[in-house]
Amino acid sequence: MHSWEGDPRPEPVQEYGTIRPVMNLKPDQSIDPQAGSWRILFAVAAGILLAAFFATGNARATFEQITKLLSVQGKPEAASPAALSEHEIESLEHKTPQQQAELLLERSVNHYEGANDQIATRVDGWWGKLKFTPRFNSLITTALNSNDLRVRAAGIELDLAAMGAVKAPATVERLAQQVEAGPQSQRVWALWELGLLGNRGVVPERVNEILVGQLRDSDPEIRHWAVEGLAYLGTNETIAPLLQEFHDDPSPMVRERAGCSLAQSGMLTHEQRRSVIPHLLDYADDASLDAQTHVWVYQALRDITGQSLPNDSSSWRGWYSTSGS
Repeated sequence: MHSWEGDPRPEPVQEYGTIRPVMNLKPDQSIDPQAGSWRILFAVAAGILLAAFFATGNARATFEQITKLLSVQGKPEAASPAALSEHEIESLEHKTPQQQAELLLERSVNHYEGANDQIATRVDGWWGKLKFTPRFNSLITTALNSNDLRVRAAGIELDLAAMGAVKAPATVERLAQQVEAGPQSQRVWALWELGLLGNRGVVPERVNEILVGQLRDSDPEIRHWAVEGLAYLGTNETIAPLLQEFHDDPSPMVRERAGCSLAQSGMLTHEQRRSVIPHLLDYADDASLDAQTHVWVYQALRDITGQSLPNDSSSWRGWYSTSGS
């Protein structure tokens, strides 16, 4: 298996990207080279003038400063203050709920000040009015992969709003019945939804009980999504079952997802993730684990600590004894 991804969702989502201009030609339309000849002459003349301009020392210094600023390397360069403008906030009132949600989640992903406050204020009014368009799906997935747990929380809020998942104990009990008796696809979505609801404070102890119970299911796909649900529930009580799945589950897929849940994905805090380091060090020395799981152990250690140590337990124990604890 390959390196884990941060946050899969129960269905694949389409990627989206920045729109850029392209040249669109009709089927019977071609480019006339003569039509652009004057542009070529203009470009030659402009080139001569620019060459003269850059012959001066000040011009060269200015150009070097510009090219350095536009380089993809180096420290981040702000394009503008990372805050919602007054114009954007005013324009929200003239947008549909879908447009509001997409704009604010995009701003949240980019750490714009005020975006999460606007989401928290408006999300209750979006229930039943949002659709899982390709763009919206991609924004939620991007949010769930953010390095900021508050952005992940915003993604959870919008995922629940779009699913129409009412934040109430009755919803949890309905999903519990679906987990026990529904077809696999419905069980998968119920496990996902339960984890999100529990994270937002809806009877998290009950949610934990339901999810842990599904770790004994014979279907590895169900165990996989029980692990994902636990990752997003993110309470202290989820750590022990995730560690056990990482160590003991017979499915490599489930072990991998449990390792990722402990190290990177879901809603565990950095402090919670660091608490599993001693267990991971023990796993690194555990001869009962296969080679691939040992690789995932070291990957988890690197993700949690930010250290670039080799796949060698003595190196990791040495680091932990001096600066890791």
